[in-house]
Amino acid sequence: MTDTTTDLDALAKQLDRQHVFHSWSAQATLDPVVLAGGLGTTVWDHAGRRYLDFSSQLVNVNIGHQHPAVVRAIQEQAATLSTIGPATANLTRGEAARRILDKAPERFAKVFFTNGGADANENAIRLARLHTGRDTVLSTYRSYHGNTGAAIVSTGDWRRIPNQYARGHVHFFGPYLYRTEFWATTPEEESARALHHLERVIQAEGPSTIAAILLETVPGTAGVLIPPPGYLAGVRALADRYGILLILDEVMAGFGRTGRWFAFDGYDVVPDLITFAKGVNSGYVPVGGVIISEDIAAQFDEQVFPGGLTYSGHPLAAASIVGALDAMDDEGIIDHARRIGAEEIGPQLETLAEKHAVIGEVRGEGVFWALELVTDRATREPLPGAAMASLKRSLLTKGLLPFVSENRIHVVPPCVVTADEVAQATAIYDEAFTELAEGTR
Repeated sequence: MTDTTTDLDALAKQLDRQHVFHSWSAQATLDPVVLAGGLGTTVWDHAGRRYLDFSSQLVNVNIGHQHPAVVRAIQEQAATLSTIGPATANLTRGEAARRILDKAPERFAKVFFTNGGADANENAIRLARLHTGRDTVLSTYRSYHGNTGAAIVSTGDWRRIPNQYARGHVHFFGPYLYRTEFWATTPEEESARALHHLERVIQAEGPSTIAAILLETVPGTAGVLIPPPGYLAGVRALADRYGILLILDEVMAGFGRTGRWFAFDGYDVVPDLITFAKGVNSGYVPVGGVIISEDIAAQFDEQVFPGGLTYSGHPLAAASIVGALDAMDDEGIIDHARRIGAEEIGPQLETLAEKHAVIGEVRGEGVFWALELVTDRATREPLPGAAMASLKRSLLTKGLLPFVSENRIHVVPPCVVTADEVAQATAIYDEAFTELAEGTR
């Protein structure tokens, strides 16, 4: 560590505190980690302090930091054509759309590109309302769909409450057996009772008023809530019964996070609209989109679609998608994510749970896991905020960049994480949990 590099970290923090306004934060108390570089599953500051990135930033760096194929694709596109308007045709944009559709079910025909996941959900809602002529959108309380007008009101967690300016949104409870709303004792009971609850909400709201059911295939920020058997297929059946569209939000769960191209590929369900962002290019350039089924797309062959974005299908973003998806195919990254989850992450987290009573439940798949932390396994009382903050500081001090949400640690490394890195992270979690227990005796 040199004075120069230390000065750069100090300068970065100083400029941030003086000039940058951070999301979802009270500004005065912030103390952000400085990041200057990264490679694969590791990031570092200017002084060279290294962190295992088991947050994937915001659960989006699926291919890892600075993957050469993605960096090269962006550089080559920037040298050729850096930006164009959305009304033009461009080969790179077309190739990006084709590659995305190649991963989607056969019934999908078009891709509408957006700047990120929030406006992907915003435009999926717009498409559903235009296609059905209905207004209401149903979504779960335990969800996050973004911070634009309709997307934030579709969101179920606390963040929607100061932002409720959009119309026509109704929330319901989805399945979550560990903290069941339905007095269920098995996954099958939870699924059946959650579906009954949803059908009663549909009936009470009036099916003829409902345009869409919007669900995260696997709710991410809400806790990596793996759908119980039959639930998503049951939602599809209810949507069909009442003439409602099904939108699956794959912004966080898609493109490798669950060890599949799309999370819904593992749950016997095909939606009408798919939203994506994050994992499609690992966030190297801001991008998102809606994958549109044939019948919905056909409606706008003659009818004008009343929506658009200046940077829709931006060529640098499109190039990053082509580079990322080709590399993920060529290097078998999706299969690797599935195997590393099943063979390394899951078993090692279960071993941690056997050792540390603070871990109430382990759940997940692929590189998409959560540890639910409790003060008492019998009562399942959530670990309080002060203890979570202490745990987060401890993990950072030990060289691991965590994803902490409420009383949970989300274990969400890039899809390219190695077995050795999983073992290293597990040792850090183990040490931090041990210190937490010793500090509360």
